[in-house]
Amino acid sequence: MEFTTLKYLNSMRTIIPYNPKLKEFARQLRNNSTKSEIRLWYYLKGKQRLGCDFHRQKPIDNFIVDFYCCELLLAIELDGITHTFEDSVEKDKARDERLRSFGITVLRFDDSFVLKNINWVLEEIDETILKLKHLNPPLNPSKEGKPCCEHLLRFGGLLVEKPTKKGGLFI
Repeated sequence: MEFTTLKYLNSMRTIIPYNPKLKEFARQLRNNSTKSEIRLWYYLKGKQRLGCDFHRQKPIDNFIVDFYCCELLLAIELDGITHTFEDSVEKDKARDERLRSFGITVLRFDDSFVLKNINWVLEEIDETILKLKHLNPPLNPSKEGKPCCEHLLRFGGLLVEKPTKKGGLFI
């Protein structure tokens, strides 16, 4: 399967293929979520994480990822006890490598960790979102393709506020 990048009104959108046979299975998974998936979804739904829109049980290529943000190409996987077995670890590595080939960033968290340390998990997700947003700032169609964060200046790989002049002083 190939993926394509389409240009719409000065913004880029990557279309990643999926196996249509997985749609029904993804629906079943959404209707039978684990406790950790339910817990994390409570904090991801409704654009609660820095305005990012996440989807649950999203088919991508020949896989179904637990949570996915199309805007950032960010997948979040929650691993249960079966993911600790040697063959599962190898399958997860191959799966992550395939997802990365589409430009997708993959975050993995242990089920029990999500249930016991949700605040730390949310901090990790937020940090990743901020990194991805700064690497690929959204485009503003009204500015003819200029990044909407043009008030920011790239400094040593980081985006920082440009000084503005008010009354002869830079603030």
